[in-house]
Amino acid sequence: MKRTLEVINVKCGGCAGTLKKALLEEFGEVEVNLDINPRQITLEVSDEDMDKLSLKLKSLGYPLSSENLNTIEKITTTAKSFVSCAVGKMDA
Repeated sequence: MKRTLEVINVKCGGCAGTLKKALLEEFGEVEVNLDINPRQITLEVSDEDMDKLSLKLKSLGYPLSSENLNTIEKITTTAKSFVSCAVGKMDA
């Protein structure tokens, strides 16, 4: 099912590039909307794969905006997003 989900910590094209590349193999093509805040991603994902997607997004530093993160998780995902962003910029 095609879904549009809100994610946090996505700031630029580097972040978008990282998301597209990292999710491609497991979830196929991903669209990233950088024109709104919070940012949105659109992709094909089944109900069964939502937990897997959520974990993958958190590992990249871009958790779903609907997740309740504790203070440590917020700090950790923000730090991870800076690294993911830099990698995305270098890959571009």
